[in-house]
Amino acid sequence: MAVRLRLRIPLRAFDTSLGKLGLDYLDLYVLHWPVPSTFEATAASYRAAEKLLAEGRVRAIGVCNHNPAHLRALTEQTEVVPAVNQVELNPYFVQPEVRQADAGYGIVTQSWSPLGGVNVYWDGGRNKAKNPLDYPTVGEIAARYGKTPAQVILRWHLEHGLSTIPKSVKAHRIAENFDIFDFTLTDGEVASIDAVDTGVRGGPDPDGARHSSYSDS
Repeated sequence: MAVRLRLRIPLRAFDTSLGKLGLDYLDLYVLHWPVPSTFEATAASYRAAEKLLAEGRVRAIGVCNHNPAHLRALTEQTEVVPAVNQVELNPYFVQPEVRQADAGYGIVTQSWSPLGGVNVYWDGGRNKAKNPLDYPTVGEIAARYGKTPAQVILRWHLEHGLSTIPKSVKAHRIAENFDIFDFTLTDGEVASIDAVDTGVRGGPDPDGARHSSYSDS
């Protein structure tokens, strides 16, 4: 009964989301947090997503904020390897271990807060030193190419083979974010941005997450 209930709740939530969106299927459905304290429930939720995938109601399933230990535990308890792992990733927090683990499983690493905005808005914008866009190395490279710091950082993600999802509601920013395919960074420039890494997370720690909600894309 418990197993059926754990499947039923996320399936019902999916039906609700799909109805609100007015769609027949979703391209991507991702588990938001690993919730290590109740990982059995996390795995059950992911198995519900596997059911949706098998039924053709989603085209791909994935996870968010999973570190290597979370991925190992999940793949041991489920059948379908996540297509995507969305994680906080920007020049101040480059996540080499997660990227390596994702690559080992054939998972696409997708960067949320790729420009490092999480470092700013969690701080209320008080500490500009926490903004990768203001880091001198990034500004110097931007001036060299006639690009903005945001474009340089997004190009840095692409040079690493990362998928990136910058957020903006402003048309000119969205256009700016797309305009990154007419230049490339040298290996030295990529390495110089890598060196900006502080190893300090700007957002919530996945090990402290309490809810394994789903997001759709």
